[in-house]
Amino acid sequence: MIATPGNPLSALAAKAATTTIPIVFSGSNPVELGLVASLNRPGGNVTGFGTMSGELAAKQIDLLHELVPRATRLAMLFNPDNPSSPYQVADVRAATSTLGLSIEFVPISSVNDLAANVAGLAQKRIEALFIQLDSVFGARNTQLALLAARHAIPAIYGNRLSVEAGGLMSYGPNLADVYRQTGIYTGRILKGEKPADLPVMQPTKFELVINLQTATVIGLDIPPTLLAQADEVIE
Repeated sequence: MIATPGNPLSALAAKAATTTIPIVFSGSNPVELGLVASLNRPGGNVTGFGTMSGELAAKQIDLLHELVPRATRLAMLFNPDNPSSPYQVADVRAATSTLGLSIEFVPISSVNDLAANVAGLAQKRIEALFIQLDSVFGARNTQLALLAARHAIPAIYGNRLSVEAGGLMSYGPNLADVYRQTGIYTGRILKGEKPADLPVMQPTKFELVINLQTATVIGLDIPPTLLAQADEVIE
Protein backbone atom coordinates (compact mmCIF):
# COMPACT_ATOMS: atom_id res chain seq x y z
CA MET A 1 0.00 0.00 0.00
CA ILE A 2 1.36 3.43 -1.00
CA ALA A 3 -0.18 6.73 0.16
CA THR A 4 0.97 9.93 -1.60
CA PRO A 5 -0.70 13.03 -0.13
CA GLY A 6 0.36 16.40 -1.55
CA ASN A 7 2.21 17.16 -4.77
CA PRO A 8 1.12 14.82 -7.61
CA LEU A 9 4.76 14.12 -8.48
CA SER A 10 4.89 11.45 -5.78
CA ALA A 11 1.69 9.82 -7.06
CA LEU A 12 2.98 9.80 -10.63
CA ALA A 13 6.27 8.28 -9.48
CA ALA A 14 4.44 5.59 -7.54
CA LYS A 15 2.21 4.76 -10.51
CA ALA A 16 5.25 4.51 -12.78
CA ALA A 17 6.85 2.09 -10.33
CA THR A 18 3.97 -0.37 -9.94
CA THR A 19 0.72 -1.45 -11.53
CA THR A 20 -0.20 -3.86 -8.73
CA ILE A 21 0.43 -2.17 -5.36
CA PRO A 22 -2.58 -0.01 -4.39
CA ILE A 23 -1.92 3.76 -4.42
CA VAL A 24 -4.00 6.44 -2.69
CA PHE A 25 -3.23 10.06 -3.65
CA SER A 26 -4.51 13.52 -2.85
CA GLY A 27 -4.02 16.32 -5.36
CA SER A 28 -5.36 18.17 -8.39
CA ASN A 29 -6.06 17.14 -11.98
CA PRO A 30 -5.82 13.34 -11.53
CA VAL A 31 -7.58 12.59 -14.84
CA GLU A 32 -5.58 15.10 -16.88
CA LEU A 33 -2.33 13.79 -15.39
CA GLY A 34 -3.24 10.20 -16.22
CA LEU A 35 -3.40 8.98 -12.62
CA VAL A 36 -6.93 7.64 -13.13
CA ALA A 37 -9.18 6.95 -16.12
CA SER A 38 -12.07 8.94 -14.62
CA LEU A 39 -13.22 10.21 -11.25
CA ASN A 40 -16.14 7.79 -10.98
CA ARG A 41 -14.27 4.78 -12.36
CA PRO A 42 -10.57 5.24 -11.65
CA GLY A 43 -9.59 1.77 -12.84
CA GLY A 44 -6.18 0.22 -12.20
CA ASN A 45 -4.43 0.42 -8.87
CA VAL A 46 -4.86 4.16 -8.13
CA THR A 47 -7.59 6.17 -6.41
CA GLY A 48 -7.71 9.02 -3.94
CA PHE A 49 -8.97 12.46 -3.11
CA GLY A 50 -8.93 15.51 -5.41
CA THR A 51 -8.16 18.96 -4.02
CA MET A 52 -9.78 20.92 -6.88
CA SER A 53 -7.03 23.56 -6.65
CA GLY A 54 -7.32 24.50 -10.31
CA GLU A 55 -11.11 24.35 -10.42
CA LEU A 56 -11.33 26.81 -7.50
CA ALA A 57 -9.35 29.47 -9.35
CA ALA A 58 -12.41 31.41 -10.51
CA LYS A 59 -13.78 31.68 -6.96
CA GLN A 60 -10.38 32.67 -5.56
CA ILE A 61 -9.88 35.36 -8.20
CA ASP A 62 -13.42 36.65 -7.54
CA LEU A 63 -12.62 36.92 -3.83
CA LEU A 64 -9.34 38.71 -4.55
CA HIS A 65 -11.18 41.10 -6.86
CA GLU A 66 -13.79 41.74 -4.15
CA LEU A 67 -11.00 42.38 -1.66
CA VAL A 68 -9.23 44.94 -3.86
CA PRO A 69 -11.78 45.94 -6.55
CA ARG A 70 -9.57 48.69 -7.98
CA ALA A 71 -6.65 46.33 -8.60
CA THR A 72 -6.15 45.55 -12.28
CA ARG A 73 -2.60 44.15 -12.27
CA LEU A 74 -2.25 40.76 -10.60
CA ALA A 75 0.46 38.13 -10.36
CA MET A 76 0.46 34.39 -9.66
CA LEU A 77 3.30 32.53 -8.00
CA PHE A 78 3.42 28.92 -9.20
CA ASN A 79 5.77 25.96 -9.08
CA PRO A 80 6.75 24.94 -12.64
CA ASP A 81 7.80 21.51 -11.37
CA ASN A 82 4.27 20.72 -10.22
CA PRO A 83 2.59 18.65 -13.00
CA SER A 84 -0.75 20.35 -12.25
CA SER A 85 0.65 23.85 -12.83
CA PRO A 86 -0.22 24.14 -16.57
CA TYR A 87 -3.87 23.39 -15.80
CA GLN A 88 -4.00 25.73 -12.81
CA VAL A 89 -2.30 28.54 -14.73
CA ALA A 90 -4.86 28.12 -17.51
CA ASP A 91 -7.73 28.29 -15.00
CA VAL A 92 -6.33 31.44 -13.40
CA ARG A 93 -5.75 33.06 -16.80
CA ALA A 94 -9.36 32.36 -17.79
CA ALA A 95 -10.69 33.73 -14.49
CA THR A 96 -8.74 36.99 -14.72
CA SER A 97 -9.64 37.42 -18.38
CA THR A 98 -13.33 37.16 -17.53
CA LEU A 99 -12.93 40.07 -15.11
CA GLY A 100 -10.80 42.09 -17.52
CA LEU A 101 -7.70 41.87 -15.31
CA SER A 102 -4.09 41.45 -16.39
CA ILE A 103 -1.93 38.85 -14.68
CA GLU A 104 1.76 37.98 -14.66
CA PHE A 105 2.77 34.37 -14.03
CA VAL A 106 5.91 33.98 -11.93
CA PRO A 107 7.55 30.52 -11.78
CA ILE A 108 9.13 29.66 -8.44
CA SER A 109 10.94 26.34 -8.24
CA SER A 110 13.08 27.13 -5.20
CA VAL A 111 12.31 28.91 -1.94
CA ASN A 112 15.53 30.84 -2.50
CA ASP A 113 13.76 32.71 -5.32
CA LEU A 114 10.88 34.02 -3.20
CA ALA A 115 12.31 37.25 -1.79
CA ALA A 116 13.74 38.55 -5.06
CA ASN A 117 10.62 37.72 -7.04
CA VAL A 118 8.17 39.31 -4.60
CA ALA A 119 10.36 42.42 -4.44
CA GLY A 120 10.36 42.49 -8.24
CA LEU A 121 6.58 42.36 -8.31
CA ALA A 122 6.42 45.31 -5.92
CA GLN A 123 8.71 47.30 -8.22
CA LYS A 124 6.35 46.50 -11.11
CA ARG A 125 3.46 47.83 -8.99
CA ILE A 126 1.58 44.54 -8.94
CA GLU A 127 -1.58 45.24 -6.95
CA ALA A 128 -2.63 41.75 -5.80
CA LEU A 129 -1.11 38.30 -5.59
CA PHE A 130 -2.46 34.78 -6.14
CA ILE A 131 -0.35 32.00 -4.63
CA GLN A 132 -0.67 28.42 -5.84
CA LEU A 133 -1.44 25.67 -3.34
CA ASP A 134 1.90 23.84 -3.52
CA SER A 135 4.45 22.39 -1.12
CA VAL A 136 7.11 24.90 -2.24
CA PHE A 137 4.98 27.73 -0.84
CA GLY A 138 3.49 25.74 2.01
CA ALA A 139 6.99 25.17 3.38
CA ARG A 140 7.50 28.95 3.56
CA ASN A 141 4.13 30.21 4.83
CA THR A 142 5.63 32.67 7.29
CA GLN A 143 8.25 33.98 4.85
CA LEU A 144 5.62 34.55 2.16
CA ALA A 145 3.32 36.35 4.59
CA LEU A 146 6.16 38.62 5.71
CA LEU A 147 7.22 39.38 2.14
CA ALA A 148 3.68 40.24 1.05
CA ALA A 149 3.21 42.45 4.12
CA ARG A 150 6.58 44.16 3.67
CA HIS A 151 5.60 45.20 0.15
CA ALA A 152 1.92 45.77 1.07
CA ILE A 153 0.65 43.37 -1.60
CA PRO A 154 -2.76 41.81 -0.82
CA ALA A 155 -2.52 38.06 -1.39
CA ILE A 156 -4.84 35.06 -1.48
CA TYR A 157 -3.67 31.55 -0.65
CA GLY A 158 -5.23 28.10 -1.02
CA ASN A 159 -4.50 26.93 2.52
CA ARG A 160 -5.69 28.37 5.84
CA LEU A 161 -2.27 27.57 7.37
CA SER A 162 -0.86 30.43 5.29
CA VAL A 163 -3.30 32.86 6.93
CA GLU A 164 -2.59 31.48 10.39
CA ALA A 165 1.08 32.20 9.63
CA GLY A 166 0.27 35.84 8.82
CA GLY A 167 -1.08 35.73 5.27
CA LEU A 168 -4.04 37.96 4.42
CA MET A 169 -6.71 35.63 3.02
CA SER A 170 -7.22 32.03 1.95
CA TYR A 171 -9.93 30.05 0.24
CA GLY A 172 -9.79 26.35 -0.45
CA PRO A 173 -10.61 22.87 0.75
CA ASN A 174 -10.11 21.91 4.35
CA LEU A 175 -6.80 20.06 3.93
CA ALA A 176 -7.10 18.32 7.28
CA ASP A 177 -10.32 16.75 6.00
CA VAL A 178 -8.65 15.85 2.68
CA TYR A 179 -5.83 14.03 4.45
CA ARG A 180 -8.29 12.37 6.82
CA GLN A 181 -10.28 11.04 3.88
CA THR A 182 -7.07 9.87 2.22
CA GLY A 183 -6.35 7.90 5.37
CA ILE A 184 -9.85 6.41 5.37
CA TYR A 185 -9.42 5.19 1.79
CA THR A 186 -6.05 3.72 2.73
CA GLY A 187 -7.69 1.81 5.56
CA ARG A 188 -10.51 0.51 3.36
CA ILE A 189 -8.03 -0.82 0.81
CA LEU A 190 -5.94 -2.47 3.51
CA LYS A 191 -9.13 -4.23 4.60
CA GLY A 192 -9.61 -5.68 1.12
CA GLU A 193 -11.38 -3.15 -1.14
CA LYS A 194 -9.88 -2.45 -4.58
CA PRO A 195 -8.78 1.02 -5.74
CA ALA A 196 -10.57 0.48 -9.07
CA ASP A 197 -13.88 0.22 -7.18
CA LEU A 198 -13.42 3.38 -5.12
CA PRO A 199 -14.29 6.63 -6.96
CA VAL A 200 -11.96 9.60 -6.62
CA MET A 201 -13.58 11.81 -3.98
CA GLN A 202 -13.78 15.58 -4.16
CA PRO A 203 -13.71 17.94 -1.16
CA THR A 204 -17.00 19.00 0.36
CA LYS A 205 -15.63 21.46 2.92
CA PHE A 206 -14.28 24.81 1.73
CA GLU A 207 -13.29 27.68 3.97
CA LEU A 208 -12.62 31.39 3.64
CA VAL A 209 -10.22 32.69 6.28
CA ILE A 210 -9.22 36.35 6.68
CA ASN A 211 -6.48 37.82 8.87
CA LEU A 212 -7.52 41.29 10.08
CA GLN A 213 -4.15 41.86 11.76
CA THR A 214 -2.43 41.55 8.40
CA ALA A 215 -5.01 43.82 6.76
CA THR A 216 -4.20 46.49 9.36
CA VAL A 217 -0.46 46.11 8.80
CA ILE A 218 -0.76 46.73 5.05
CA GLY A 219 -3.39 49.46 5.49
CA LEU A 220 -6.24 47.60 3.83
CA ASP A 221 -9.92 47.83 4.80
CA ILE A 222 -11.70 44.51 4.33
CA PRO A 223 -15.15 45.00 2.71
CA PRO A 224 -17.96 44.10 5.17
CA THR A 225 -19.53 41.86 2.52
CA LEU A 226 -16.33 39.81 2.41
CA LEU A 227 -16.10 39.57 6.19
CA ALA A 228 -19.68 38.30 6.23
CA GLN A 229 -18.69 35.43 3.94
CA ALA A 230 -15.69 34.39 6.04
CA ASP A 231 -15.71 31.10 7.91
CA GLU A 232 -13.10 32.50 10.26
CA VAL A 233 -11.68 35.96 10.92
CA ILE A 234 -8.35 36.19 12.75
CA GLU A 235 -8.28 39.37 14.84
